[in-house]
Order: sequence, then C-alpha cells, then structure tokens
Amino acid sequence: MLTREAFEEGTLPYTLSIARDGKEAIQFLEKEDRFSHVETPHLILLDINLPKKNGHEVLQIIKKSESLKHIPVIMLSTSSSEMDIAKSYENHANCHIIKPIEVDDFVQVVASIESFWLNTAQLPGKVKHR
Repeated sequence: MLTREAFEEGTLPYTLSIARDGKEAIQFLEKEDRFSHVETPHLILLDINLPKKNGHEVLQIIKKSESLKHIPVIMLSTSSSEMDIAKSYENHANCHIIKPIEVDDFVQVVASIESFWLNTAQLPGKVKHR
C-alpha cells in the first residue's frame, strides 16, 4: 500500500499491478487464469518476503522464462542480509534496494526508481523516440 501511495506521488503515467503473494505474481506474469488479458510489465518490483513463493523463487522463474527474462527486476526488500543481496544478483536481479523504514525515505527511494527506471533507462517495449 505504501509503495502504491509513493508511486501515486510521482509525475509519470504508469499502470501499477500488485500481486498478493509469489504464486499470484507468477500467475500474473505467465497470464494464467484470471490474468489472461493483462499487459506484460515493463519493470518488476519484487519483495523477498512473499508468502507461498518467496521473491527469490519468483525471480528464478522470471529469469528462466524466455518470455519474461528481459524484464528488469528490482528486488525491493527490507532485507539487508548479505546472503539475500548476493542471492538476488546470483539470480540476475537488476538491482537490490533495501526498503527504508521511514516513510519520507521510502518515498525518496520510489522517486529515484521512477526517475531512473521509468524516465532515464530504456526498457524493453518502452523505447522512447526523441
């Protein structure tokens, strides 16, 4: 909910889709069942501590999938464990960001994600013509 609110404060138009757990995230990404008509995301924010399938498991599935592996994945987690950070990169996460505890700091992190990943970086399927 905090992530949604932080992105709503941003300046760029986007569609934010939220999965409640790792299993639902995979169903969404693979367009299964009720997600058969969703748009493939251009960027994925993934928490490590998800129920049913944790973020590392979801990341492994994403990066092994021919249709999903090109999508940048940001691990956005409260975990500052060296093991979790290393595992994120071993599984080909594009970056690992530790979620700040303070709301203002979190809003700033989301603003930096928006600035770089949604404004500066060229994402697959979102090429900007200047």
